[in-house]
Amino acid sequence: MTVRRFAPQAALVAAAVLYGVTYAAVQGALETMTPMGFNVLRFALGTTVLLPVAVAWGWRGPEPRRSDTRRSFLAAGAALGIAAGIGYFTQNVGLQHTSTSNVAFITGLFAVFTPAFEAVLHRRPPRPEVIGAVALALGGMFLLTGARLTLNFGDAMALVAAASFGWWYVLMGETANRFDFVSLTAVQLGATALFSLPVALVTGFGTVTSKVVVAVVVTAVGSSALAVSLSTWAQRRVDASRASLINLLEPVVAAIIGYVIGERIGGWGVVGAALILVAILVAERGLARGGYRLPTVSPEAGGPLTPAGHDPGPDPGRAGVGEGDPPVPPPPA
Repeated sequence: MTVRRFAPQAALVAAAVLYGVTYAAVQGALETMTPMGFNVLRFALGTTVLLPVAVAWGWRGPEPRRSDTRRSFLAAGAALGIAAGIGYFTQNVGLQHTSTSNVAFITGLFAVFTPAFEAVLHRRPPRPEVIGAVALALGGMFLLTGARLTLNFGDAMALVAAASFGWWYVLMGETANRFDFVSLTAVQLGATALFSLPVALVTGFGTVTSKVVVAVVVTAVGSSALAVSLSTWAQRRVDASRASLINLLEPVVAAIIGYVIGERIGGWGVVGAALILVAILVAERGLARGGYRLPTVSPEAGGPLTPAGHDPGPDPGRAGVGEGDPPVPPPPA
């Protein structure tokens, strides 16, 4: 019973580690591959891995809307895939021009962008904690990128990636419970591959080496098919603030890997990275106190949260978590 209770948190931890360990592998592959060429191979393989399961399980999730159809399912997956495609493209370009650690920590600012997008979407001003978090994050980025008033190209691309992934979290919060998590992941991975293909055809794919093959397989299976499926499944049951906090393991793991392979960000860089982590924690503290959090599913009531992140309580016409609930598919092994 205890194992089942903490399975969603364990899934998020596993996903964050899988995301974090692949930064260095991608950076190595991009020595001979173009960013979009690598994305086409990675996400096409990830889609292929998930496709048999997606076809067998169907597209409906535990709480589909009455208006949901196969077309709306495909549209949701495409929107997620395009947001992810922009994020991964700019992140890969960033890895070509700056360090693994810089890209990882700056990309972690998605946790600050997400409530900002929520504020715009729902036409409510952000909480003071979120404003403070943005100020801390900007200070941390200033130190991490060399204490200069301009970003280098790689750091700027990582910042665009953070914004793209922040929007991806907003979209995921709207769709994770409506559609099957494996099928939704398969469609969005396929959409990302198709989104990347036209640019890859123009810029070229680069040269496929043994290092590239390893990176493609690891990222396609580990940080795409498996990690995204785990994240989607877990975010049905773990509220957005807790999920984001667990995902802070991603830049930490990436920084550790970067240190192992010889990257050093210096004393002020360490302070800057710490400030970015503090900024993310401050933002999430604001969300946990009732600010803007991604729409998700309450672990207690099993019902959808309002856009502001407050649980409206159990629906009298719906069974709560317990014997009346439909069976929940386990996370993929």
